[in-house]
Amino acid sequence: MLLKTALICMALNVYYEARNQPIEGQMAVTYTILNRVIDSRFPDKICDVVYQGKHSRITGMPLRHKCQFSWYCDGRTDTPKDLDAYRWAEMIVRHVWEQRHNDLTSGSTHYHSIDVKPDWAKDKTFLKRIGDHLFYRWEKR
Repeated sequence: MLLKTALICMALNVYYEARNQPIEGQMAVTYTILNRVIDSRFPDKICDVVYQGKHSRITGMPLRHKCQFSWYCDGRTDTPKDLDAYRWAEMIVRHVWEQRHNDLTSGSTHYHSIDVKPDWAKDKTFLKRIGDHLFYRWEKR
């Protein structure tokens, strides 16, 4: 049951962050989540990584624009509308889970769209561009 829940969390992240990206880009987003789980600077559970952010003390809801992954705190519904794209995300996540020793990102812990320039990027090691995303690694100290 825990594995199924974790795969759903990752599939939602891939769906909202990368459904318009090539297969490699969707896989890379999945690897980024898994890489965060094994990095001690992030939560050690997949869903905790996906839903990491600041939450209201009153409602428990995520605070707008205060999450690691923007889709989670954008104020919109988190129910996928394009079920074919969501099923595709589920298949990609399952494939990556089964083949996770073949990380095509070389240890990515961060990514962003080519349309933005987040401040954090200057402090990370750029790894590669895949589709419309740039992938980075947060180096160990």
